[in-house]
Amino acid sequence: MAVPASASCLLPLTGTSVSTEEFLVFGPSEPIVAAPGGEAILPCSLFPVMSVENMEELRWFRSRFSEAVFVYRNQQEQKEEQMAKYSGRTWLVKDQFHQGKAAVRIGNVQEPDSGIYVCFFKRGLFYEEAILELKVAVMGSVPEVHIKGPEDGGLCVVCMTSGWYPKPQVQWRDSRGERLPASSENHTEDDEGLFSMKTTLVVRDSSLGNVTCSTFNPILGQEKAMGMFIPEPFFPQASPWIPAFAVSVTMMGLLVLGSIYFLRREHLSKLQLRQEWKKMRREQESLQKKKEAELKTTRSVTLDPDSAHPILAISQDRMSVTWKDTTMCLDGLFYVLGTEGISSGRCYWEVKIKNGDSSRWILGVCREDVEREGLYFESPEKGFWTVGRTSSGYWAYIDNGRASLSLRQVPESVGVFVDYSEGDISFYNMSDMSHIFSFHEASFSGTLFPYFRLRSGDVSMILSSMAHVSERREGRRKRGKKGRRGKREKRGKKRKKLFLVPLQESLSPQGRGSAQALELLTLSQGKNPHSSLILVTFCSHSADSASMLSV
Repeated sequence: MAVPASASCLLPLTGTSVSTEEFLVFGPSEPIVAAPGGEAILPCSLFPVMSVENMEELRWFRSRFSEAVFVYRNQQEQKEEQMAKYSGRTWLVKDQFHQGKAAVRIGNVQEPDSGIYVCFFKRGLFYEEAILELKVAVMGSVPEVHIKGPEDGGLCVVCMTSGWYPKPQVQWRDSRGERLPASSENHTEDDEGLFSMKTTLVVRDSSLGNVTCSTFNPILGQEKAMGMFIPEPFFPQASPWIPAFAVSVTMMGLLVLGSIYFLRREHLSKLQLRQEWKKMRREQESLQKKKEAELKTTRSVTLDPDSAHPILAISQDRMSVTWKDTTMCLDGLFYVLGTEGISSGRCYWEVKIKNGDSSRWILGVCREDVEREGLYFESPEKGFWTVGRTSSGYWAYIDNGRASLSLRQVPESVGVFVDYSEGDISFYNMSDMSHIFSFHEASFSGTLFPYFRLRSGDVSMILSSMAHVSERREGRRKRGKKGRRGKREKRGKKRKKLFLVPLQESLSPQGRGSAQALELLTLSQGKNPHSSLILVTFCSHSADSASMLSV
């Protein structure tokens, strides 16, 4: 509580009790905060507790006694002593007079109302006062951060927030907490005087990883922040031949000048220059052959028929899943998993969706040991990290139910990024290169598997390639109970071992890949072959490298 301003009211040091004529006045220990256009209540109380009705005068004033905000004397309001700017917007709160408490309510609070106030209580010849502080400020919304797309040789990230007063301070920070210079910043002010901020950051360092947008209220000394992990595949990929071409042009110029100079002196120098030129050409050809060889190392990963519900049809090449009967009205636990597990490093894949806006589906990852028998609800606490669509819209399935997703564009392609070591699972709308939702600091244990659930509607899936770095061990799901309608034993024949190697060439953020890197197979099976969900995947067990394939 605020320390009383007058020393005359302090208890005597001799330990005697306070007389019936003396009292202390106290105000709130913390500043009073009010929003522009709202109300502020300035309360004060007496000790020992006694009725305020017996007070000769109650006064709230600013820095000077004469700068009266509200005056109550002889049980009546004294308007003639009040400052003009408070006229008609102050009221005395009397409902706790008998408990020794009184307050003044100020309406339509504005920025000039900020500052120090003094409440003054007088009875007879004795008076006492306390100091209060009013701050006019509002904490706005938590910043929204999303990826805008390639810009100025890097990746543009946008941060937006609203409902702040006064104008907040917005900063970008990296994972170490160091400030990053914003590329642009602008603000708007609404009719109530509240500020909205929009700032952008162009990230050119693909290894930066996490960026955080923080919004700080200088009056309250508080901030709200939101972080985002930027997958390395999202960065514009410069052609590896551009530097080589520039070097070649430079070298050619030097060689020509050198040839002119040395040809005038000796024939041997000319031969040496020709040898250097041939060597450079051989290096370029070697580099090209190495690149082509690396691109041929991509391997395919398949869906696991043993994990599929009997009502789902898995293609012969195990690359596609659809309904066995598309005429049925279905909505149930019809899922299938990928054969390749994720137990370390980073992984990224894309899911191309056709008719996804008129169907019901769920995709993401699940833990190897989750319970998938009977009825269940996908949630992180049960080992599922997923997003999907129902008849009422798009959702992220969280522990306490589901969170509504506001998408600017229908996601015809969804990117899924898993950072196992950081506990991060993020979903991206590849149709407009925007962030959909992230599960941050998720608690992983064991192996994760890609998870796909067809709920209802005209939808099917096609699975494509996955690549791993360094590790040659393949993650496989443990066998559960004997499978659906006794067919799993027949399907449980020996599978091919898939040894997946580094994918060296990234593709553009617009989602068009090299024909040398991947060939997609399209399923034409069932009564409606025209809808499909295409999955393109990438995985890296290296903590500092990632690349993306898209179709």
